Amino acid sequence: MNPVRIAPSILAADFADLGGAVRRAEEGGADLIHLDVMDGHFVPNITFGPRVVSAVRRSTSLPLDVHLMIEAPERYIDAFAEAGADVIHVHAETTVHLHRLLQRLRESGVAVGLALNPLTPLAVLDGALPYLDALLLMTVNPGFGGQAFIAHSVERIAAAAARRDALKPDCVIEVDGGIALDTAARVRAAGAEILVAGSAVFGGDGSVADAIAMLRAAAG
Repeated sequence: MNPVRIAPSILAADFADLGGAVRRAEEGGADLIHLDVMDGHFVPNITFGPRVVSAVRRSTSLPLDVHLMIEAPERYIDAFAEAGADVIHVHAETTVHLHRLLQRLRESGVAVGLALNPLTPLAVLDGALPYLDALLLMTVNPGFGGQAFIAHSVERIAAAAARRDALKPDCVIEVDGGIALDTAARVRAAGAEILVAGSAVFGGDGSVADAIAMLRAAAG
């Protein structure tokens, strides 16, 4: 298994000092920066668009991991790619033409990511995995930070990892939701390689660097 990577989610950062928060994450040992884009339709929250992604791009040299929790994501793929996204995750639940959507991602030049909600059947991976660079498994219901980890997600990650190993071994598995010191080891043991963490990185009393180091150590 590859070394675990930590992707702090700026959703939990102080937006009054977003550039500073991103720089502290990079200096503190983050491997990627995770950006949650929400439209108020697919999920009951609104966050930001390509301009914020572009601003974060200017603040860090780390890869930008963009998670589109939006309806009709094909309308915005080029905009986020041009803003500096390195990976774009689209939700399988947002389209009836998933193959076409994944093709659009590939054509944009970014790494292709697919996100799945907690109860979306993993059977979709049997067709989708050959097209993916990354698989993002939600371990909470998407839309808000700070939610509790859904316990059955551990078995779900392991089942997805088995499918990945059989169909696309170089596809990385990422998990998002409720990732903290008490859940990091469990998702890591199940096959997660990238851990998205918001509150666990930006929401504590200590430094961002200490939070990242403790999360990495907890993951093992």
